[in-house]
Amino acid sequence: MTQISILGCGWLGLPLAKRLIENGNSVKGSTTSESRLSILENVEINPFLVILEADSVSENIDNFLAESEILIIDIPPKLRNENPDSEKKFFVEKIKNLIPFIEKSTVGKVLFIGSTSVYGDDNNLVTEETIPNPETESGKQMLLVEALLQSNPNFETTILRFGGLIGEDRHPVKFLTGKENLENPDAPVNLIHQKDCIAIIEEIIKQSKWNEVFNAVAPFHPTREEYYTQKAKDLNLVLPKFSSEKSNIKKTISSEKIETILNYQFKLENY
Repeated sequence: MTQISILGCGWLGLPLAKRLIENGNSVKGSTTSESRLSILENVEINPFLVILEADSVSENIDNFLAESEILIIDIPPKLRNENPDSEKKFFVEKIKNLIPFIEKSTVGKVLFIGSTSVYGDDNNLVTEETIPNPETESGKQMLLVEALLQSNPNFETTILRFGGLIGEDRHPVKFLTGKENLENPDAPVNLIHQKDCIAIIEEIIKQSKWNEVFNAVAPFHPTREEYYTQKAKDLNLVLPKFSSEKSNIKKTISSEKIETILNYQFKLENY
């Protein structure tokens, strides 16, 4: 049995924790909301209220990390656009405050859930060898956090960069339904289903693939117009309408490394 701590038991972290427990692991999970502690406890997660700030960490962080071999960091930057100056390095500072606690804990392996937003938005095929060039503030801070974790000699870090997240209760077509003059109809989609996210994390832990960087995006890339039009039809939604005058083809993310190194097959039927 492996003791695992998951920092952030939200949309992905909670079902991930449940799966890891089903597989015989012991899981500590964190939330920033007291009302969610009972939700975690009800599915046999050892719950902790952990709040990271740019200048402080919850007092119980030591107990949250105690005896765990693996730490999974699954917290979004949560940057607020209305005050960008105050948010420079905000997420980075949070992780900087966390690192000394990891260093003195039993944690030897860290899995950081990142994003393909660390790559630039040009018209290329993107692999793990592509030099990141983030254009958004969250992407820039994600990349800085990756470097902080990877360069620390006290633990081994694997970076898992997910594309757009979808699931049974979460699909971007619901935000596009009925809209008109949508941009970039010919851009390839770079999506990944929650079930694949969880299964890939399981494989990384099972196969002990540490000190790695993986892109995780389903290996099928229809255009935005093709994909969202068909998905709207499947869900009986008002079709979105795209404008061919606003076309600016973007990157295609390759997951060949995950398919090769982990011998992983994506669950395309879920999309």
